[in-house]
Amino acid sequence: MKFTVKNTKGYNITTLIRAIGYRYLGKNEETKEINLVRSLEIGGYPRFHIFLKIDEKNQQFFFSLHLDQKKPVYQRARAHAADYEGEVIKEETKRIKEILEK
Repeated sequence: MKFTVKNTKGYNITTLIRAIGYRYLGKNEETKEINLVRSLEIGGYPRFHIFLKIDEKNQQFFFSLHLDQKKPVYQRARAHAADYEGEVIKEETKRIKEILEK
C-alpha cells in the first residue's frame, strides 16, 4: 500500500524510525529508498516492510508498505510471499499516520 504523510513535526529519518517502531535495513543509493522493517513475531516473520522516500523540499514522506509473510526460500532471492492490501495493512497504515500526524 502506498501513502504519503506530510512532515509537520519536522522529523528526521532517525526520529521517524524510532517514532513508528521500525528498524533500519539500509538505503538503495540508486532509488534513494530507505528500507525499514517491523517484525510481528520473534524470529522476524511475518514482518511489515517499508520502502520510504523523503521529499525534503516539500516536507513529505512517501511510504510503500507491505507485509512479508515469510523469508525468501532461495538464497539471494528477492521474491517472497507478501501482502500488499488487506485489513492488517490498512491498520498499520492508520497507526503510522496517527503517530506522525498528531
